[in-house]
Amino acid sequence: MPTSLTEAQTRLLREPQIAQVGTTMPDGSPHVTPVWVDTDGDAVLFNTAVGRVKHRNLLRDPRVAVSVVDRADPYRTLIIRGRAEMVATGAVEHINKLCRKYRGTEPYPLPDGEQRVIVRVVPEHVSGLV
Repeated sequence: MPTSLTEAQTRLLREPQIAQVGTTMPDGSPHVTPVWVDTDGDAVLFNTAVGRVKHRNLLRDPRVAVSVVDRADPYRTLIIRGRAEMVATGAVEHINKLCRKYRGTEPYPLPDGEQRVIVRVVPEHVSGLV
């Protein structure tokens, strides 16, 4: 059963905070990587290249955890566990939006031939101190 994000949690996700994303490797071990995040108000969004480890892991097992810690206040946290949905439409525009949010510039420097995908994390469990 999906869980709704609060207004305060949504605000944190809209700030330029780095998140940590946890996926599961084929052998069951964890894989954690930093990502830029955003939200559509209902889910956490991040962007990755097709074929990267986290992309392959999520295609095989869509369970995912996302952790955000406010760099200015480490007690302001958000932890979300949910399921990942892959969205190809608008992925380049989305990575450009994230680049503008985090770096203040765009476009994102896409390597030749790189395909992007938006990962939409639908919350199933939400906790933290936001």
